[in-house]
Amino acid sequence: MDEMFVSVALLILIQSAAVVPVIVTSRSPQVEVHEYSDAELSCEVKTENDKNPRIEWKKIDKDVSFVFYGGRFVGPFQGRAEMEGATVRLQRVTQSDAGKYRCEVSAPQDSISLGETNVTLKVLVPPQTPSCDVPSSALTGSQVELRCRDQHSIPPAVYTWFKDNHPLPIRQPNATYTINEFSGVLTFQTVSRADTGQYHCEARNGVGPSKSCQGTHMQIDDLNVAAVIAGVVVLCLLVLLCAFGVFYAHRHGYFSRHRGSQHSGYSHPPKEDFKHTQSFML
Repeated sequence: MDEMFVSVALLILIQSAAVVPVIVTSRSPQVEVHEYSDAELSCEVKTENDKNPRIEWKKIDKDVSFVFYGGRFVGPFQGRAEMEGATVRLQRVTQSDAGKYRCEVSAPQDSISLGETNVTLKVLVPPQTPSCDVPSSALTGSQVELRCRDQHSIPPAVYTWFKDNHPLPIRQPNATYTINEFSGVLTFQTVSRADTGQYHCEARNGVGPSKSCQGTHMQIDDLNVAAVIAGVVVLCLLVLLCAFGVFYAHRHGYFSRHRGSQHSGYSHPPKEDFKHTQSFML
């Protein structure tokens, strides 16, 4: 009875061992490195019988492209990558290297011969000097927007605005402005003379040192109400004067005389000349 039990257990163990597939794993499925540094794409392989499995690396983008094929690196990875077991080490990565990679292993001698694992590479870029749009002047009571943007940092930068080298709090009770730290927009709903000053913006993303744009002075002036009223009055007087001139000319018939003069260039010949011509013909 004991011998039968041992035989059954041994048979189950043999059958279980026969279906163990090739195992492909990665120590770091998500890799983040700074731009121009090295990146390790981990791939670890365990096989049942095959001691020399075939290893391929592919980059999964809009199109699938080979990284390591036929025992060598190909394309843009040639000459700047090396293989350690099934793990790839890329040198001086750039934004073009960022993306999803797949390690594919083929072990023909194993009962289940195929396995794969994915590794995502994210290349981090420190902030660049942001572009800042600050108006040089505005009138009190108007709405004004100041814009700041860094198009290159990864992850995207967050922004801080400064007035006269002092940071503007994002949340300030009774503030006359609002700041979107993610879009970099500083908005004054109604500016006043107190908002006059020098403004600049700082971009940061935790990857490298923060960067700032050059400060720009924004001058807020009062609207000259007296000048506006005077201009409106002068414009109204000019309109009334023109209307009066047109009415006066029409009243005295200047327009009708002008229309009649269009036909004044033609006149009938005198009767005497007509008769004389007629007698001459006879």
